[in-house]
Amino acid sequence: MQPEEMNGQEAAPVWSTGRLVIGIVSMVLFVLIGFQSCAAGLSHAMSNSEATSGTNGVMTAFFILVAGIVAVCTRKSRSQTVTMIPAAFYWLGAVLTLGTGATYGDLPVWGGISFLFGMVYVVAGIKTGKKKS
Repeated sequence: MQPEEMNGQEAAPVWSTGRLVIGIVSMVLFVLIGFQSCAAGLSHAMSNSEATSGTNGVMTAFFILVAGIVAVCTRKSRSQTVTMIPAAFYWLGAVLTLGTGATYGDLPVWGGISFLFGMVYVVAGIKTGKKKS
């Protein structure tokens, strides 16, 4: 038995505070990425460019927002699957940023951050699975 379980307390979920912080940061990033993407999309529309990086940026921002909301809501989960759900949303957002650096230079940076946030949730999910054993 774990020392926490012997005292009648349950052990804290894996990286619960870190998962909460990443979720809140993601919600703030949504505003920043969304604003930048709308500006890039407007710029592309005004210059009659066929670039889609503005639209990809808005979609990435929404995936990051959804991942952040799910992350905050599930931060106390002890389920391996539930812990990894935000990673799927983060990685979907990251995939949308591939090859978009030519017309919107910041978008690959946001995609990299999204990928790293997803990795945190995968590692937390793996550690959650090992903790149950």
